Amino acid sequence: MYKCLNFKKLDNDTVQCEACAHFCVVKEGEVGICGVRQNVGGEFYLLVYGLATAVHIDPIEKKPLFHFLPGSQVFSFGTLGCNFRCANCQNYQISQIYNLKGDVNRYDEIDLGYNFSPEKIVKNAVESGCHSIAYTYNEPTVFLEYALETMKLAHEKGLKNIWVSNGFMSNKTLDCIEPYLDAANIDIKSFSMDFYKKNCGARLAPVLENCQRLVKEGVWLEITTLIIPTLSDEEKMFRQVAKFIKEKLGDDVPWHISAFSGEISWQLQSTPATPIGLIKRAYEVGKEEGLKYVYAGNTWKSNLESSYCGRCGEILIKRIGYEAQRFDRGGICAHCGEKMSGIFV
Repeated sequence: MYKCLNFKKLDNDTVQCEACAHFCVVKEGEVGICGVRQNVGGEFYLLVYGLATAVHIDPIEKKPLFHFLPGSQVFSFGTLGCNFRCANCQNYQISQIYNLKGDVNRYDEIDLGYNFSPEKIVKNAVESGCHSIAYTYNEPTVFLEYALETMKLAHEKGLKNIWVSNGFMSNKTLDCIEPYLDAANIDIKSFSMDFYKKNCGARLAPVLENCQRLVKEGVWLEITTLIIPTLSDEEKMFRQVAKFIKEKLGDDVPWHISAFSGEISWQLQSTPATPIGLIKRAYEVGKEEGLKYVYAGNTWKSNLESSYCGRCGEILIKRIGYEAQRFDRGGICAHCGEKMSGIFV
């Protein structure tokens, strides 16, 4: 166990977690919504510090990040636990492990993960030739302290730090990570407060506020929206997300529109997969609303994942699945000299 950073003590050995926007009030012996931050004797501890459940080397396009070191490999890891309860979650075996076991306060039957200290993660990332580390697979906010120590060491070794997040962190958590955070992909899962409440067990407002803060503080940001048939598939919602990105974040912030697959989800196995036509329509809406960079993900059969020059229309980065073939010169069009937004070298 590792003592948590962001919490305050209340009466009767009760604590209030301040890592995310749930601000859980946690009694002695219990854990917060995430399942991995526990009150022990009136102090608050992270149960998964140094314990990675998933460790992989991924193409950065898988995060997805298309305008941040495209074509590079990223050392990726995550732990157990999550502060959301998304019915569509595809990593539910680790994010929702405590709910699957039926008792969020029991740990004797759960393997908490592999021993991967921050030092070991950074060492492996350097030795594997990766240029960055991604805090991903589950929500990095819930393992803040583990992530933060890794981020500090990563910067010392010249590695970039990437969060793949639901964006529900607290201001205190952003205060901690912002000096070491280089890029993030944040889910805007819908523009409906009701969707966030029913499908995720959370709220939309903190996500939108945090996206704006990240852009303001110079963190490279890309947005992802998963299109789930019958739940988050209305054209009105597409326009709301696109308008928010353009007006509040900037028209050069990339928007990734992803297709849903029910068979790999936690609780939506009977929900049909997203039709390619719906993905294309969301893409068109993003363009109609004035976004420069809109990408259709999880399709692998369209030409809507490649990057084109905004001035002359020449292809700059050709993508098929997670493979990226670059024709740019460090983010600059070789034909007309137009510069793409992002970090390319």
